[in-house]
Amino acid sequence: QVQLVESGGGLVQAGGSLRLSCAASRSIFSINSMGWYRQAPGKQRGLVATISSGGTTNYSDSVKGRFTISRDNAKNTVYLQMNSLEPEDTAVYYCNARTYTWAIQYDYWGQGTQVTVSS
Repeated sequence: QVQLVESGGGLVQAGGSLRLSCAASRSIFSINSMGWYRQAPGKQRGLVATISSGGTTNYSDSVKGRFTISRDNAKNTVYLQMNSLEPEDTAVYYCNARTYTWAIQYDYWGQGTQVTVSS
């Protein structure tokens, strides 16, 4: 198991930047995939970005070119650098850790951090 704690959310004006951090309770070196998801009011939780244990990244179309995901295995931390923020980015952002054991997928979630972008 792994516990995840997000931080770095807040209120920012459109065009601004924020960096989210996700600290894991144990080494993330062997975790297959770490990622960020978000959920806006009245909407389903959706993918923002993921990064594999090998460093391969994947982004939703809506954030490509604006957001960057990275991981620091030495600090057991994953980051999401968010630039050129838009009001549509307003949501609760959740950190995710995904592992596979005997082909069974396990998902672990943080408690979420609120990001609010004002116009």
